[in-house]
Amino acid sequence: MDKEKIDEMYRKNAAMVYRYLCSLTQDTGLAEELTQETFFQAVKGIDRFRGECKISVWLCQIGKNLWYKELEKRGRHKTVELDAAIPSDENVEHQCLMRLEKVEVFRRMHDLDSVTREVMYLRLAGDLSFSDIASILGKTESWARVTYYRGKQKIMKGMRKWTED
Repeated sequence: MDKEKIDEMYRKNAAMVYRYLCSLTQDTGLAEELTQETFFQAVKGIDRFRGECKISVWLCQIGKNLWYKELEKRGRHKTVELDAAIPSDENVEHQCLMRLEKVEVFRRMHDLDSVTREVMYLRLAGDLSFSDIASILGKTESWARVTYYRGKQKIMKGMRKWTED
């Protein structure tokens, strides 16, 4: 693969791969490292890409495998505090409420089973389509939609209880 095509692949997919890895790792620094390693591995193994899926899905799969290797190396999951990006033109009270709600949503997501949690992160933080999520996890698009819907229902149920307290 020539340098121009590599650059184009990186430009088109780096942000999405980074967001996906952020959703898995909950660590922006580690996500950056894994994103770079993902593209390094992709360039090394581009001859293994058979074109059976979008290149973005293939890249996310490489990133996911690198994340699993990192977890094995560490022997544990590492999480960091959620960095909330709230527009500055809103009032302080509204900003605080929005942050509390966002933190509570992610807290509720953390309580979901690992498969449902991964689907939720891929959809919300990774901004991936149900088709891409299904490809990454080796499932059907319908399965991804149903899993996301059920996870959302559990979170909403917990949020209703939280707001009533």
